[in-house]
Amino acid sequence: MGTRHDRHSDKDADFSAYMAARQAALYRTAYLLAGDHAGAEDLLQNAFAKLYLSWDKVRDREALDGYVRRIMVNENSSLWRRAWKRREHSADTLPDTGVVDAYDDGMGGVLWSFVQTLPPRQRSVVVLRYYEQLSEAEIADVLGISVGTVKSQASRALAGLRARAPQSLHPHQPGDDVR
Repeated sequence: MGTRHDRHSDKDADFSAYMAARQAALYRTAYLLAGDHAGAEDLLQNAFAKLYLSWDKVRDREALDGYVRRIMVNENSSLWRRAWKRREHSADTLPDTGVVDAYDDGMGGVLWSFVQTLPPRQRSVVVLRYYEQLSEAEIADVLGISVGTVKSQASRALAGLRARAPQSLHPHQPGDDVR
């Protein structure tokens, strides 16, 4: 039988190995959720701290990324509810930016500026679906919602993005009135 110190050392080693292996990939998700580097670092640090506290309770080690994503989504959503966050005001007009026709990895670009304007749940769905490329079922599991809610949130988010984006960013749709 191992001593308490041995079990604690094993826990620390296992956690450190996981964190070292997954930090970069999970940071990307944190950045996409938070919208800036400082917020992403805080979000990921909080998620890792909560994971560490629950490390012994997590039975399925293959599901750790999903567990961390759920923590980050919940943390990010609670940040939006805090009063200090409500002091931010959106502008009536977007700054002039050029249009870049390239893959948007979420670290910059015109599309990302529109994604940042989405409500927290819609933004979470868009980040997990289109940036992290999770399935609807995986997103439902991470967010603790139904697949139908994932679909409706994604639909609302895409409609909102289409409404905000300049015409030059989305192609002509069949049935559009062209004169």
